Amino acid sequence: MQRENNPSLSSAASPRVRHRKRSNEAIPEPSKANGGKLLVDDRNKYKSMWIRTYSTVWMIGGFALIVYMGHLYITAMVVVIQIYMAKELFNLLRKAHEDRHLPGFRLLNWHFFVTAMLFVYGRLLSQPLVNTITSDKFLYQFVCSLIKYHMAICYFSYIAGFIWFILTLKKKMYKYQFGQYAWTHMILIVVFTQSSFTVANIFEGIFWFLLPASLIIINDIFAYIFGFFFGRTPLIKLSPKKTWEGFIGASVTTIISAFV
Repeated sequence: MQRENNPSLSSAASPRVRHRKRSNEAIPEPSKANGGKLLVDDRNKYKSMWIRTYSTVWMIGGFALIVYMGHLYITAMVVVIQIYMAKELFNLLRKAHEDRHLPGFRLLNWHFFVTAMLFVYGRLLSQPLVNTITSDKFLYQFVCSLIKYHMAICYFSYIAGFIWFILTLKKKMYKYQFGQYAWTHMILIVVFTQSSFTVANIFEGIFWFLLPASLIIINDIFAYIFGFFFGRTPLIKLSPKKTWEGFIGASVTTIISAFV
């Protein structure tokens, strides 16, 4: 009775009721410009294909030039790729708030990275490097001295990094610091284990580097082409545009090209 006799109360309550009804309604997703997640349904797929083709030609041309220049240049390319891989992985578990309280702590990751690089490539490149600089006597003696004391230099460099880590420990930050320490060593194991095999293959013969690298390139290109024209079945949720048709087509093409 009181609500019927008081129109102001009923008018004040009605917006709340309407607001509750709106909150329970399902909000439709905005329509996608490409008409779907799959590449075959993308309206701009031909424009995207032209951009990818243009960039692919430039990358393959640059790769062929580096291969033509020889072993040391290919190794330098692998090292540059390693540096970018390590940078991305270092930043993966980085927390800016904690790093503000630990000035210089981020440099410790790169200290261990350089030490690992010195250890791995010092063992792999010692003989090729000596053979390359035999014409310069001073540089030849310097490199021979580094090779002679290579293990001692790497050992003391790692110990210096460990002492640096101990000296930077702070209360209430132990969990984060030890987590970063373990994460850094896992990155070094993953990055340098595979890359050391790659570099070793380069100096056993460039063919043994070109074969797996070319198969990866062929697999990637044909996965895109088969997915572009025939892809209808999504492969994984992590990458919605990858399809089973592209995966199977690229696998068959890669096997055939490996024999060729």
